[in-house]
Amino acid sequence: MTGNSEEVVPGLAHGARRFAGTMFAAFYGEFTPHPWRSPDTDRDAYLVFYERSIAMGWLRDDGPAGLWGMNDAGQEHPLADASLGAWFQVEAESVPGDRPLPVQPFLRCAGDAVARLGSLALDAVQVLLPVQCLDTTSRPEILRSPTLLTTAWFADSDPTARTSVRVTLAGGRSPAVLSIASWLAELDQVVFACESHTTDQADIKPPFEDSFWNGPPRHSVTLHGTLAEWSPETIGWLAGLLADLSARQGVASPLLLTASRV
Repeated sequence: MTGNSEEVVPGLAHGARRFAGTMFAAFYGEFTPHPWRSPDTDRDAYLVFYERSIAMGWLRDDGPAGLWGMNDAGQEHPLADASLGAWFQVEAESVPGDRPLPVQPFLRCAGDAVARLGSLALDAVQVLLPVQCLDTTSRPEILRSPTLLTTAWFADSDPTARTSVRVTLAGGRSPAVLSIASWLAELDQVVFACESHTTDQADIKPPFEDSFWNGPPRHSVTLHGTLAEWSPETIGWLAGLLADLSARQGVASPLLLTASRV
């Protein structure tokens, strides 16, 4: 006995950090490949996203830094039932108490990758949020929703860029998401103005089976309002905030967010 009580896991190097959940993003809309890209190129969605993740310092490839580990990506998916432009899947680890779930950089990176591949008239974004990666009990009260610390970045957006959206947060078998609207109304933020909410489900079926998350989506809340701007980064900011609020209410399973432009 060496005195080291750390659990030994087959196939995991000693000292390696463990992944805690999967983030999945799907971008929907009419996609037009750049005319200068060769149809035979090997620089596909996976490689472009991988390289962008490395360039921004967001990929954790068995090193001490980074926000996620690469899993998969593509532009077609056999389970997609809508106009799919591209999809990306990464593995996230447990998030420190003073940080939000890294959805904003994830969607920013995905958006940058798509822009390298072609032009996408973005109609909707669907993202799986591994809320179980968050531990709100370790956070001081002022940092319960660390996403709020960056609200001012979007406050400087062009007011004419505000976009009417429909944002559905599906809790799967967990009903806790049904109270999200009331929690959101208490926050001082200008990124998303919620005007009303319903218990509708999203009109886009995710390109994965219910067993992949906490499905089927029996409990959902749809928020109707305006977003500071229609961009993957802004959607990621809102998704991170909603993940924070959900974790504060005891949600410990993945949630599915669908944001659609109205």
